[in-house]
Amino acid sequence: MKTKKQNADFLHVGEKLLAWYKTYGRDLPFRSTKDPYKIWICEIIFQQTRIEQGLNHYHNFISRFPDIETLANAENDEVLLYWKGLGYYSRALNLHKAAQQIMIDHEGIFPEKYEDILQLKGVGKYTAAAISSICFGAKIPAVDGNFYRVLSRVFADDFDVSNSKAFQYFSELALQMMPEKQAGSFNEAMMDLGSEICKPRNPKCEVCPLNQDCLAFNLGKIQDFPVKSKKVKPQDLELKYYFVHFGDLFLIKQRKEDFIWKKLYEFPVEIPESFSGYVGSMKTVSHKLTHKNLTIHIYKVSLPTIKMLNDFAKEQGFTITNLVDSHQKSFPKPLENYLKNID
Repeated sequence: MKTKKQNADFLHVGEKLLAWYKTYGRDLPFRSTKDPYKIWICEIIFQQTRIEQGLNHYHNFISRFPDIETLANAENDEVLLYWKGLGYYSRALNLHKAAQQIMIDHEGIFPEKYEDILQLKGVGKYTAAAISSICFGAKIPAVDGNFYRVLSRVFADDFDVSNSKAFQYFSELALQMMPEKQAGSFNEAMMDLGSEICKPRNPKCEVCPLNQDCLAFNLGKIQDFPVKSKKVKPQDLELKYYFVHFGDLFLIKQRKEDFIWKKLYEFPVEIPESFSGYVGSMKTVSHKLTHKNLTIHIYKVSLPTIKMLNDFAKEQGFTITNLVDSHQKSFPKPLENYLKNID
């Protein structure tokens, strides 16, 4: 493998990729800006969301929070509300905290140095590299799953991408391909090639600009790369909720930040024994999170008096709300779906 890589014209491959990108790169609204704030927001939104699904969320978020100061001064609940539908709500909380960091540590100006960007809450090596290269011209590869896949296939490289040294290994490989002073365009080209052409399954090798240089393609071994040995087994978890209501009023409470669904609102997870006679229908739903398979049981508890609802809310610190007002709160997806379909 190494002999083949050493004989490859790395820079030529990088330049060929850039030529393809200039013609076929996706026309995305945030590519017309070098504003690090907007690039930061879009990178966080699109890490787990397809571009076409996330664009409206991006526009809505930027419209409501057009700059760092506006985001930093917003309330947690409102930030979560504008993140609604994207999932991974901890990312919204991290954006909020990082905006406050920038206001305090950098006088409200987005930091330029890669090392400083990396210190922001919720910002990893990939995001810091993307912002640094696109906005400030830093020669740093924004290595993510697209990079691993493209580079592994182009060089038929069997370096295990689950290895702790994979990021550094593929960063060094990408640097040899990266043309001078075009780091941002190179990183965006790799993102587009990985997303649109060099897909995990059913890659479009026949239209790939690098197919003549791709060893895996020419060896007929595309599906053998990238190599990944470690697979995290999902954890099975069972949760129980009680939809406690009187008429159209029901109880909710905001979660803490020590487990899943940080700062989102939920129903009670326990009820007094005196409520057991009012438990009615039960709905069970399955929900998948990263590395977790959830089975969620939701029991409907119809109380006969408003006093019982008020007393329980006061004793246990719950908020009383209704369906209309609950739309201004952010709930985990299974509970949000439950509210949409409730009688």
